[in-house]
Amino acid sequence: MSFTRVLIANRGEIALRIQRGCRKLGLETVAVFSEADRDAPFVAEADHAVCIGPAAASESYLNVAAILEAARATGAGAVHPGYGFLSENPDFAAAVEAAGLVFIGPAPDAIAQMGSKIAAKAAAEAAGVPVLPGYRGADQSDSRLLQEAGALGVPFLVKASAGGGGRGMRLVTDMADAPKAIASARAEAQGAFGDPAVFLERYALRSRHVEVQVLGDTHGNLVHLGDRDCSLQRNHQKLIEEAPAPNLPDDLREHMRAAAVRLAQAIGYRSAGTVEYLYDPERRAYYFLEMNTRLQVEHPVTEAITGIDLVEWQLRIARGERLTFQQPDVHFEGHAIEVRVAAENPAENYRPETGTITLWAPPSGVRLDTGVREGSVVGHHYDSMLAKLIIHAPDRAQAIRDSVAAIEGFAVGGVGLNLAFQRALLMHPDFAAIRHHTAGLPEMFANGWTPPESDAQSRALAALALHLHLVPTAGSTPWQGLGAWRLTARAGLPGAASYWASGEEDPACVAGDTRNLTITLPDGTPVAVEASGLTADRLTGRIGGVPFARAAHLRRTKDHWQVFLSTPDGMAGFAIETLEDRHLQRASGKVGGADLLVAPMPGAVVELRVAPGDRVAAGDTLVVLEAMKLLQSLVAPFAGIVAEIYCAAGDTVAGQAPLVKLDPEETQ
Repeated sequence: MSFTRVLIANRGEIALRIQRGCRKLGLETVAVFSEADRDAPFVAEADHAVCIGPAAASESYLNVAAILEAARATGAGAVHPGYGFLSENPDFAAAVEAAGLVFIGPAPDAIAQMGSKIAAKAAAEAAGVPVLPGYRGADQSDSRLLQEAGALGVPFLVKASAGGGGRGMRLVTDMADAPKAIASARAEAQGAFGDPAVFLERYALRSRHVEVQVLGDTHGNLVHLGDRDCSLQRNHQKLIEEAPAPNLPDDLREHMRAAAVRLAQAIGYRSAGTVEYLYDPERRAYYFLEMNTRLQVEHPVTEAITGIDLVEWQLRIARGERLTFQQPDVHFEGHAIEVRVAAENPAENYRPETGTITLWAPPSGVRLDTGVREGSVVGHHYDSMLAKLIIHAPDRAQAIRDSVAAIEGFAVGGVGLNLAFQRALLMHPDFAAIRHHTAGLPEMFANGWTPPESDAQSRALAALALHLHLVPTAGSTPWQGLGAWRLTARAGLPGAASYWASGEEDPACVAGDTRNLTITLPDGTPVAVEASGLTADRLTGRIGGVPFARAAHLRRTKDHWQVFLSTPDGMAGFAIETLEDRHLQRASGKVGGADLLVAPMPGAVVELRVAPGDRVAAGDTLVVLEAMKLLQSLVAPFAGIVAEIYCAAGDTVAGQAPLVKLDPEETQ
């Protein structure tokens, strides 16, 4: 079981995290990468790197033959699967071992047993772990499933036996909808996992998601490393995780931890794994959901409160080492929160965001696990999560405050992120009072979530920051620093400069000398700033005699400036044009066609629902696009007739690529 070189069969932040663990033990690393990831940080940081295929995951990160060939070619002695992709594929684990390599994870039979939710629940029952009432039988006929559904009663869930992440899951609240829900769950399970088997389970209202981390070696030693709460979710996808799980009765917490160890022992588990539960606060009861036979995305919060490096121990266990501690040696200190940083727009149904990161300025003094940097390209081929903020504090209240502060100090340009939404979740009274639950987002934001609008002062200071950035410095020639100062007033009056914020027809005007300036917003609101200055990404000055200091980051794009400024609602981004920018755009003939449906981001055309000549109503779906593993329905902006189509199902399209042209419907 000895090895000195580890192939990491994954990408992004988890690949870099595993590389850190390997370096800690003096192990060399091999990165495998797709063509889309050729310039990614995890490739540059590895000791060896091998391209294993094109961007599509099915031809690269899921290509078992290519991964094993890369291991053979580079002399790797072990394979770490990370999470996602092939990490819970028992056939992959078996293929790694058959090739004479060490699989850094549990045995293939344990992965297979826990990979089937039906088999996993049977194992849990046998180990004395509570499970939700339901039907998990082998008879998958419609008649049997409907009969069992009637006996179970609503509400209940139809769930795919294979896979996870909410795929192949349907909630039934009216028995009349049961046949359709079963058929739909089966079809999605077949497409996603190649297995149409489903089971039925009672639905627990207002439940929380609590999980227990376990760690076992190959010598029969097995411990738990405490619990986590992952109840802030959307569509069964976790958003924020914390450890330990808050507001759990002490006796119940100990029962959950002991049950997790009991189940892991029953299946002879080795390496790191997670037993997941549904916790019903009303009944003070917990129920087994599933076991994840891999490293979890949220493993850093457990590392924070225990001081135990899970990746290091995965590697040491794979080398045959014994655990050097027993259960009484595991201690828990403080509270930890992990915030998932994703390239998506929560205000627009979590629409994926793509592009090139022009600014990457994370907060200092906190742990950040990330797979990107300034200049990284965020494409549509893979998951939208780019990084994880991990905060460790003495207690939960302080951890929340520190998490909010970390988000407020995080500036990113070029790609939209979910940071403002995550900040709103952390600051929500339901989260503070531990009233949140797995289906609680609609309650937390009954009218949907919208990002906060920047206040007048922040809008003015964004224009001021750009103005100071463009002002000629002492000793520079006019040709080096003209910028927005080309506009001047009549002789004897101070010069003025104009800056147009995105979406504004009228500019903000800045007038005065370089130390005392007045910014007049488009609505006429004046903001007078004394002793203004911009040094080392820090904007300072006085307003009404009161000093201020705000973080400010500026980056130039092709056709405008990006200004990122700390505001009372967190870090805000402003797209600002100078007069030169507006002249150049007019000269280039850039126009937008309201009659043209374009791709909001790069992606693959999954379905084309119209043909030339079709009459459509406003809101009708014209094209279904897949980006970052999510489906986006692109709808008609108005009623009309399909004039031209520029794409076909299966096409890969760029962002802003034209898809469908509509002729407006004439009104009489």
